Amino acid sequence: MKKKALIIGGSGGLSGRLATMAQKEYDVWVLTRGKRPVPDGVHPLTANRNDPAAFLHTLLEEHALMHAEEQHCDSASARWDVVFDCICMNEAHAEQDLEVLPEFTDRLVVISTDSVYDPAHKQTPQTEEGIFIEETGSPEECSYAGNKRRMEHVFLDSFEKPSSTLRTTIFRPGHIYGPGFLLGCFPEHSRQESLPELIARGEPLHLVGGGIYLTQPIFVDDLAQAMLDCVDCPDTFNQVFCIGGPKAVENRRYYEIIGELLGTLVRIEEIPLSGYVEAHPEYAGHLCHRIYDLNKLKKAGVPLPSTTLEEGLRMHLQSLQ
Repeated sequence: MKKKALIIGGSGGLSGRLATMAQKEYDVWVLTRGKRPVPDGVHPLTANRNDPAAFLHTLLEEHALMHAEEQHCDSASARWDVVFDCICMNEAHAEQDLEVLPEFTDRLVVISTDSVYDPAHKQTPQTEEGIFIEETGSPEECSYAGNKRRMEHVFLDSFEKPSSTLRTTIFRPGHIYGPGFLLGCFPEHSRQESLPELIARGEPLHLVGGGIYLTQPIFVDDLAQAMLDCVDCPDTFNQVFCIGGPKAVENRRYYEIIGELLGTLVRIEEIPLSGYVEAHPEYAGHLCHRIYDLNKLKKAGVPLPSTTLEEGLRMHLQSLQ
């Protein structure tokens, strides 16, 4: 009998790929709002996690079905061996996980973001410790990064409580790329549907500072595999990890590789850095080096990401075609 995994999410770029890859080892359930297709072979559950009553009702209902099935198979389990939360966006979601999930599992893997670090004080490379974005106010008033950091605080506080039964691992990826995502890692060409066509036509790309900041993109399959690899790794329990690809490059190099794969020389025109962050504060987290110290992850026993940027972008482009 396969082990059981629940993915909160399942129709997104990362969660969908995770759902597909996890089926090699797990019987997989995915919980989504039912707005987009989910991968073949999974058990689809439909609920909006922002509706706490519906979220809990859906899990209880499925748990009852699993328990009924257990009565006919001594080797089965009515609990999920692991839950992957790919859409834990704020402190309410984290509190929901800690309140609801212990009834159904004792293992949780959560996706955060490298955006939780204050871009004005990032280390090169960045370790798990650092100076973080700290915002107050309602979730609507806080930024994506601020809400993610507040989400982390809920879990970090739980790590100190002996009564907590969930063994939780948090990952902080930077730029995720690969099938299921749009191309582009840097202003003014970030997550841009038309990017391959722009490059193929030889149109110039406008990059802030000429794209000189370092970045360490991670291929979606590598991130999903790390999430799977950490499940039975005790040194990852109640820990936070930075994660990125095997090599750091200048942001401009990311675009140059796409051009090489398309057989086109990329033309880059520089947008002056001076004054840009002040005019576009939403890009502050990109206008800094985004590279990571992966030693903690390595010491914990999780194989490090290995897909080169060249190979990953080749597969990404193929998926778009």
